[in-house]
Amino acid sequence: MSQNLPSGYYFEPLAERHNRAAFSCGNEALDAYFIGDPIRQDVSRRVTNAFVLTPDGKFVAGFYTLSPISILSVDLTSSLQKKLPKRPIGATLIGRMGRDLSLRGKGVGEMLLMDALHKAWQASKLVSCWAVVVDAKEGARDFYIENEFIPFATQPDRLFLLMKKIDLMFE
Repeated sequence: MSQNLPSGYYFEPLAERHNRAAFSCGNEALDAYFIGDPIRQDVSRRVTNAFVLTPDGKFVAGFYTLSPISILSVDLTSSLQKKLPKRPIGATLIGRMGRDLSLRGKGVGEMLLMDALHKAWQASKLVSCWAVVVDAKEGARDFYIENEFIPFATQPDRLFLLMKKIDLMFE
């Protein structure tokens, strides 16, 4: 993680007090999702959980969402297909993730990813999870590759990180 980010930042669940209107990550679709009603509706319907990085409970330095997902082994490499059942496999999806443009280059993306992986790892102790999955937005694929995510064989912008690897990060 970068040393440029001021101390005192912390993660918490998205709440009404967070200033979503002031947030901009530079991706129009992500900004619209976070600033508008979709994220609030998804959280209230329990379709996803959203977490924010904040220094004061108001300013949003970044956010991410987590939800369960099922994946099929046929979408993976042939070597993995041989090791896995043909039925759907449980995983955790980092559905959306963005950091405020004002904090570009400060390590916020890495902080968001590590917190999301840690929460997925904690949840995997109660509900089985084979991997963490992301659908990389334009320009984000390299970030995930640098963090050891592997592309799906059938969808190169959908990537995964095995829970076995995540175990090694947090055990």
